[in-house]
Parts: sequence; structure tokens; C-alpha cells
Amino acid sequence: MKRILLLMSMFAVISGLVVFGTLNASKQAEPPKGLTDEQIYAELKKFAAVFQAARDHFVGDVDERKMLEAAMNGMLASLDPHSSYLNAEEMRDFSDRSRGSFGGLGIQITADRGAIRVISPIDDTPAERAGIRAGDLITHIDGEQVSGLTLNQAVRRMKGKPGTRVRLTISQEGRAPRTITLTRAVINVKSVKFEQRGENKDIGYIRISDFGATTTREIRDAVTALEKKNVRGYILDVRNNPGGYLTAAINVADVFLDGGEIVSTRGRDNRNDVSRARSGDMANGRPLVVLVNHGSASASEIVAGAIQDNKRGIVMGSKTFGKGSVQQQKPFADGTAIHITVARYYTPSGRAIQGEGIVPDVEVLQSRVEVIERRRDIFSESTLIGALRNEDRDSRRGNRPDNRNRNQRDDDDEEEPSEEERQRRDYQLNRAMDMVLALAALESRRVAATPAPAPDAPRQSPARPAATKITPVCGQ
Repeated sequence: MKRILLLMSMFAVISGLVVFGTLNASKQAEPPKGLTDEQIYAELKKFAAVFQAARDHFVGDVDERKMLEAAMNGMLASLDPHSSYLNAEEMRDFSDRSRGSFGGLGIQITADRGAIRVISPIDDTPAERAGIRAGDLITHIDGEQVSGLTLNQAVRRMKGKPGTRVRLTISQEGRAPRTITLTRAVINVKSVKFEQRGENKDIGYIRISDFGATTTREIRDAVTALEKKNVRGYILDVRNNPGGYLTAAINVADVFLDGGEIVSTRGRDNRNDVSRARSGDMANGRPLVVLVNHGSASASEIVAGAIQDNKRGIVMGSKTFGKGSVQQQKPFADGTAIHITVARYYTPSGRAIQGEGIVPDVEVLQSRVEVIERRRDIFSESTLIGALRNEDRDSRRGNRPDNRNRNQRDDDDEEEPSEEERQRRDYQLNRAMDMVLALAALESRRVAATPAPAPDAPRQSPARPAATKITPVCGQ
């Protein structure tokens, strides 16, 4: 009896979590009615009786700690798919992942109707190399169904010593389930990668794979380096980026904004906490395209929504995941914690992203394009027998006639390196590069058409380029 009373006292400490039940993310016509203190006490007393009966009568050995942890995790999991209880080991694992280095497969997951849904694979990891895609369902881990596992248990099953293997059964839309074997590895996540792209290397390409502790520093370094190269515009690629730290998302948006609201969060008390950009656009107003897809979630959606609503750039790709909630860790003295949803976030125009996602300004679904003509085969005036020559072109060639063998491969037709071939097949990325160049060309024409100020006219600070304000009304 004393143990029962002790358990009742212990769970009275966490009775406040029952009140958190009003955060239930399930769609209901009316909010759930709260329990009175007497009702809560009666339910905790019943819980203690169930626990005691299980200890006394279960046919096998009872792991008391496992039972209690399962009860707490079940209580939090009933709120929404992202709330959970973390024991000491799981809390250490969570901290490792947040720091950007951990062992496993490199996959971000969430619970979904008794299975495990892939939010996105992480770049350059075993999961990505195995062809796992955003939206896939994991139904079995090493032959065992995941329907009886919590999200944290599924994560732990997939983790393990680097070099060891794990079998996953994957269900993809339109395909029969398949079982693949992956080799675990040390996952070192580099948050930001950047380079110059395009035919003239004049487009700044920045890829953010997740929003971690180092993202703010890395994005600032990337833009600073690309600005020194005088790029004409930027592509910010957050496809298959599952999110991360809210502060990192705010700082990334701030890099490209010169003021204005970035995001607002509203918690249980309905207080509206607003984050705003500071003065100073590190990209100097150059054209910006944000690439998103259905694997872009949470922090990625904050950035895309901020750029879109402030009309700073164009969002291209496909509709995003729609995770518009913020989680926090509430640690306890023994090293355990709860991971709980504490707020929803809203774009500057007041749009709630939860369950809806960011709809791109220009929808570009990932596609496969087949080239059906080559440069040397294109019919034009210059291919006609007896056509007049372009004297300016001949003079640039040193008046040498073009005696190339038409059956000989042009330099343009030489086989491209594998990396360039991979980029060529990225339909969304290529359309984004086209958009950046188009916006840059429009801006150049606007500047050229603007009359020069009179010599005595007062100098004015340059306005943000109009090209970055364009909101497309066409789709694809």
C-alpha cells in the first residue's frame, strides 16, 4: 500500500502534464473539458492500482522502469506526433543529433498511423544513398513490425555501431514494399554547402540540409564568400530539409531580409511572440529563389514563408510538408526530459502552416527531361547553302572559315562529368537557375532604362531592386 501511495505522489508531480492535454493537435469541434482535482486524483489512483496489479499478476518478469516510461511516453504521444518522453539515453542521443554528429542511417522520421513516416533523408548518408525518399513509410525494422514501437524506440532500433547493418522494409507510393539493407555510419551533418553554378558560374547556390547549432555562422560565411564573386543572384535550396532550431531559421531569413517580420509563434496562452529581421540584407537585394518540396518542414517553412510574405524572393518547387509547430525540451534533474509541442508558428501575413504547408509561387514538380536536339543539329539561316557570313564573327575568328567536320562531335557535345550530369537532371534546380537569370536580366534592363541623376541632384540611397519584388502569377 505504501508503494501505491508513493506512486500516487510521484504521478501527482506530473499531473500538470494532464493539463497540457488541451494542446491536443487532433481536430475537434470543441476543446476537451479539463478534469477537476478530484477527478485527476481518482485517475492517478486507478493508474497506481493498474501498475500494482500488473506487478503482482503478470506471468513473466516485470520491468518496472520500462512500464513507467511507456506510460509517460504514451501520455505525451496522445497529444500529437511530436511530443514524447525521453529517458536519459534518449536525451543524450537527442543532444548528439542537435550538435550535428551521431551514429545511424541519416533519416528524419515521424509517427504516422502505426507506421514510421520519413520526413526526409539527410544529404550524403546511407539513407539517401539507398534511395529512401520523403514520404516513404517504414513498416518493419529487422523484420519486426514498427506498429508496436514508439517513435523513440524506432529511432533506437535504427541506430547502432557504425559498420553494422539494419534491414528496413520500405513502402513507397506506387511501388510494392521492398526490403533494403543499410550499413550504419557516423553521420556528420554539415548544415550549409555552397558553390557557384550556371554556365557562367554567376549564380550563388546555397544548400541547407538542416537547421542546427552551426547554421547561422555557416550561412553568413557562404553569402559573404559568394558576394565577393559578384554573383547575379541566389538559390536557397531547402528541399528535403526537415527543420531544426527555430533560432537558426530566423537567422537564415534575416540574412536575406532588410527588416520586416520573419515569424510569429503563439502558445497556449495565445500570446503572439514576433521575430523581426534586422536592418541589412547581406545579399544586397540580389534576386533570390527558395527551392522547396514536400520534404521541406518546420524551420524550412519558416524561411520560405518569410521570404514569400516579405516579397523578397520567389518560392519555387512543390508544396511543403506542413509542420507548423514548435517543440521544446523540458529537462528533469535525473537527465530525462519531455519533448513537447509548445506553440504554433505563423508567417508574417498570419498564415498558419500546420497541416497546410507553404504553397510555392511557381509550382515546379520534379521531372525528367529528355534532350531531343543538339546545338549542331539546330536548323537556322547559317545552315543554308550560300548563306551570307557574319563578318563580325569571322573577324573574331581571325577570318578563318569554319571548316569543322560536321560529323565530328562539338566540344559542347562531349560527355559531361558525373556531377554536372546529376545537376542537369535536377529539373527543379535548373528551373530555379533560369528564374534567377531572368530576374537578374529584368533588373539590368531596369537600371539601364533609369535616367542618370542631374549633376547637382542630391544622391539617394539605392532602393531594393524591383526584380526581387516580383510575385509571379503564372504556374507550371
